[in-house]
Amino acid sequence: MPSTRRVRFMQVDVFTSSPFKGNPLAVVFDADDLDTEQMQAIARWTNLSETAFLLRPTDPEADYRVRIFTTTYEMPFAGHPTLGSAHALLASGYRPKHEGRLLQQCNIGLVRLAEQAPGHWAFAAPSATFTPLDAAHHAALAQAWHTDALDLSAPPCLVNNGPAWLVTRIQSADACLALHPDLARLERFARDTGIHKFAFYGPHPAHGPTTFEVRCMITGGDIGLEEDPVTGSANAGIASLLHQHNQHPGNTYTVRQGTALKRDGRLSVRYDETGTPWIGGTTETMIEGSIHLA
Repeated sequence: MPSTRRVRFMQVDVFTSSPFKGNPLAVVFDADDLDTEQMQAIARWTNLSETAFLLRPTDPEADYRVRIFTTTYEMPFAGHPTLGSAHALLASGYRPKHEGRLLQQCNIGLVRLAEQAPGHWAFAAPSATFTPLDAAHHAALAQAWHTDALDLSAPPCLVNNGPAWLVTRIQSADACLALHPDLARLERFARDTGIHKFAFYGPHPAHGPTTFEVRCMITGGDIGLEEDPVTGSANAGIASLLHQHNQHPGNTYTVRQGTALKRDGRLSVRYDETGTPWIGGTTETMIEGSIHLA
C-alpha cells in the first residue's frame, strides 16, 4: 500500500455564535510542505468559498502565516479566513506572542488581530484605496439591481483592500434585502466598468436587529452570480469608506449579513483612536480531523 501523509484539518463557521448560520471556512494546519498546486487542489476539493493554509511565518514579528485560496485562485487577503484562521490556531492550543493579540502574515503584509471579549476577535482593516464610481454609471447600477433606492448622499465607490468591492449605500435595510439582479444588465455593467464584486449596505430603523444590513454579490467567470454569506473584507471596506467620508454612526456599529441566504451572520465594527476600523465576530468549530495526502 502506498504511504500517505496526514495534515490536520478544521472546518469552522465564522461571524456567528449559532452553528450553520455564518460563513464556513476550511483550515489546513502544518502546510509548509504543501506547494501552491497542492493547496489549490485541496481548496478545489473542499469546495468552500475559501480555504486557509497555516504556515510558519517568515516575518519574526508574526505569530503565523496564512495563504488563502478560493476554488480557483489565491487571494491576497480575506476577512472571514483571517478570523477563522486565528480561531483554529488558538483552538489547537497555540499561545500568542502577546496575550490577547495576534499578528497574521499574509500576501498583503501583516494584519493585526485583538481579542475584544472572550471568544470575540477582531482584525484591523487593511489600508484601502478609494475610487468613486463615475456618475455616468449610477443609473446603470440601479437598473442592474432593479432598485430605485440608491442613497447617493454616499456615492458608490470602489474600495480595494485586497479584494476590490463596489460599496453602495441603499436607503434602508428592507430595500437592501429586496435587491435582485437583471443578469443581462449586470453583465453589461461589469463589462463596461470592470467591476465584479458588489457590497450593498442599508440602515435598519432604530431598535432594529443591527445598525446595517449588508449583502455582497460576486459575478463573472463560471459562477454567474453568487452571494457571499458573511464578508469580512467587504465590511472592512464599508467601514473604511464611512470613515473616509465622516459618515460612520459613532465609534461602534453592528452588521447583519446573510439574511437572504437564511444565514444570520453578525459583525461588530469599532474605530480605534486612529480611525482604523476593527472588524469583529465569533467563530464556531464545526469539524476537526485530518486530510490524507498521497
